[in-house]
Amino acid sequence: MPRTPESYEDVDLDDAPPLQPVHYAEQALLGALLLDPHRLETITTLEPGHFGNPAHGALFAAMRTGPAPDPELHIKDPAWLNTVLDAARPEAPGLNASYLHTLIQVCPWPQHAATYARMIRADHARRMLRMHAESLAQTAADATLPNPAVAVIAQVDTLTRYLEDLAGQFAPHPGSLPRTPLLPPPPRDTDEEALDEERLLLASATAHPNELKTMRWLEADDFALPLHGQLFLCLTSLAHRGDPVDAITVLWEAQHRGLLTTDVAPADLMALVSTPVGSPEHWGERILHRALLRQAHAVAGRIETFTDDPANTPHQLITGSRRALADLTALRARWQRTAPQPPSTARPRAPRTPVSSRAGPLPRAAAPATAARATR
Repeated sequence: MPRTPESYEDVDLDDAPPLQPVHYAEQALLGALLLDPHRLETITTLEPGHFGNPAHGALFAAMRTGPAPDPELHIKDPAWLNTVLDAARPEAPGLNASYLHTLIQVCPWPQHAATYARMIRADHARRMLRMHAESLAQTAADATLPNPAVAVIAQVDTLTRYLEDLAGQFAPHPGSLPRTPLLPPPPRDTDEEALDEERLLLASATAHPNELKTMRWLEADDFALPLHGQLFLCLTSLAHRGDPVDAITVLWEAQHRGLLTTDVAPADLMALVSTPVGSPEHWGERILHRALLRQAHAVAGRIETFTDDPANTPHQLITGSRRALADLTALRARWQRTAPQPPSTARPRAPRTPVSSRAGPLPRAAAPATAARATR
């Protein structure tokens, strides 16, 4: 007959209500093992660190410190229970004999111990995936790093390896995509430095359009300001068609693309592309660098949203996270195309730091005030 959980209060083990389902799975597993210690032999993939409650993890670790007792002797003599309790107390002082008996009482079916263990592993996977996503978001936002793009790529590789490990631990099932509603992506970084770099790219590309033919790694969506991205498309279209490129031809192309509005006058647009400084490739790399960090932050937020939804199974978390990483993987590939091919090696290439000799220190945009207004 299954045991029915009774009403009880834990002894200094719960941080704050309400208790989550995994708490009861942890209690049920520990109760099953206290009743039938020989079942420890079937719980081989579970580790103490998988438990959400540290006291539960300490108790599980204590159970594995020595051999399981003889089943017949265990029924008559609680010596093994006392040994486990003494071994766990240094890590979990709040544990007492009363709580061990509570664990035994609330275990519905000791035969279901392996299932309870899978539940605990699944919840641990959710917590760890969120931790990886948070680490990615923090790295993407850390302005103190000497090369944030390299650090972000390293975090992405770590996250990808973790997802691969999880895929081997949890079986797939129908309905693999998360059904969690996603929040809108965060707003793009439109601070003055980012906009200056985009203005300088447009102006320098107008002055040196031949370089655009080798900059297929940069796309309009990489720009912080959509207008700047559309003007970049104007420039690349002219260059790839072999048409002349100057402020007037760019204006004409922009008109055909419907970019001239009451806020963007022809004179403003021509002023925007008429103050070249440095190399288009230099500014393009800066823009792509910002886009990589922005996309990494957005991907991290998306994965965090998945992990916040307890309805998602581990397989759904894996599938949703891989889908979220796909766009970042494509952008990363474009970023790596801006670096020279490294020597033959199995390791991925590390992005290079833009060479400062291409262009001097970042100046303020020399465009008239009307052009500055047009890009806001």
